[in-house]
Amino acid sequence: MKILAIETSAKAASVCLCEDERLIAQSYQNSGLTHSQTVLPMCQSMLEHCGATLQEIDLIACAAGPGSFTGLRIGLSAAKGLAWSLEKPCCGVSTLEAMAWQMVQHRGEILCCMDARRSQVYNARFRSDGERLERLCEDRAISLAELFAELDGKNGQIIVGDGAELCYNYGRTLGAEQRLSPPHLRFQSAWGVARAALEQARAGQITDAQGLAANYIRLSQAERERLERARNRKGE
Repeated sequence: MKILAIETSAKAASVCLCEDERLIAQSYQNSGLTHSQTVLPMCQSMLEHCGATLQEIDLIACAAGPGSFTGLRIGLSAAKGLAWSLEKPCCGVSTLEAMAWQMVQHRGEILCCMDARRSQVYNARFRSDGERLERLCEDRAISLAELFAELDGKNGQIIVGDGAELCYNYGRTLGAEQRLSPPHLRFQSAWGVARAALEQARAGQITDAQGLAANYIRLSQAERERLERARNRKGE
């Protein structure tokens, strides 16, 4: 199965072409340009250099959250547009699970952490046997204090994600002994998205352009402020 994957959940954008577990090509850009300027040109250039065409793609995948609200919307829109125009199946994958796949060779627990601000991280926990992942909890927004209370002294996890250092440093203050993943495997990549998408496809969990949706985990700041203003008005 040939998979075109898109990752736009954070500051950097990446796209990749895979055939089953084999990575054929990947393009990564962290130039400061918006994802709306970079994603589709990156796809086009990568496919041209591989001698591949969009018509050959079997599945279009993208990171569906959590992550930057704007970034996720851009990636989802690009995936929807390609899937719709080409009449191809697609799927949205957990950003956290995609990051865990990058560390699947690590035997043990993988702690995925993205900085969610407001003293929270987007988090999910996985266990790997070196080849497969077992999900230990659902994607969530959780405070570092709650997360380490849940770990309850368990050590040895490897931490991945843009919140990895934040989580690692907090754990150090408690005497915890986690490890940071290598810098080149720490952050989001389209390859992780493709690998997570392959598992979904094998499980029959794919959709079409209309069914592709984001999983933001929590409301945006603008939506939270709007609700707060509404509550304040009711309290007047």
